[in-house]
Amino acid sequence: MGKVKLLAVAMLCLAVVLSGCGASNTVKGTGIGVGAGGAVGAGIGAIAGNTALGAVIGAAVGGTAGALIGKKMDKQKKEIESQIPEATVESVNDGEALKVTFDSGIFFATNSSTVSDAAKNALSNFAVTLQQNPDTYVKIVGHTDSTGKVDYNQTLSEKRAKSVYDYLLLNSVGTNRLTYEGKGIHQPVADNATPEGRALNRRVEVLILANEKMIQEAQQGTLK
Repeated sequence: MGKVKLLAVAMLCLAVVLSGCGASNTVKGTGIGVGAGGAVGAGIGAIAGNTALGAVIGAAVGGTAGALIGKKMDKQKKEIESQIPEATVESVNDGEALKVTFDSGIFFATNSSTVSDAAKNALSNFAVTLQQNPDTYVKIVGHTDSTGKVDYNQTLSEKRAKSVYDYLLLNSVGTNRLTYEGKGIHQPVADNATPEGRALNRRVEVLILANEKMIQEAQQGTLK
C-alpha cells in the first residue's frame, strides 16, 4: 500500500475515532481538516451512506476555521438539547454540522403526515433555536420503515418532511434556508425485522449546516 493510501486510511481512522468519542465539535473540526482531504470524506461518506449524514460528509472546512464552526455548532447543540427533549442531537461532519432526529411516532399518527399537537411545541422551540442561529442551512429528510408498499412509504416520507418544512416556515424560519426530501424505506438505521428496529426507522432527520456567511467568517477568524 502506498504512502498516500496509508495516510488516507490513518486519517479515516482518526475521523471515526473522533466522531465516536466524546470529543467536542471544536476538537473534531480541527483534527479532520488538517491534511485529510477528499479521500477521507469519501470514505466516511460510504460508511454513513444510509442516513442523511451522507449528504454532508466530505464537505468539512477543517483547520482553524473548522474549529470555530465546531464551537458554534456545540453551542447550538446544547441549546437544542435543553429546549427540545423529544429530539436526539448528534454532531456530524467532523463537528461542523448537526443532525437532529425526531421520532415519527411522536410527530405523526399512523399513516398520517399531519404534525401532531404534541409535536408542534417541539417544532416551535426548534424554530426559535434556528432563528437564534441564522447563518445555517436546514435540510429535512423523512424516513419510514419497510411495512407496506414502497411507493406509499416514499410518498408518506415526503409528505412528513414537507409538513415539518411548512411548520418551520410558519414559525419564521426563512425559505431560503430550508430544503426537504423523503427517502421512504431506503435508508434504514435499524433492522426492519423487529418492532424496535422499525420504530427507529420511522423518523425525521434535520441536518443543520454552516452557510457561506458562517464559513467565510470562520475562515477570516471573526466567527463568534
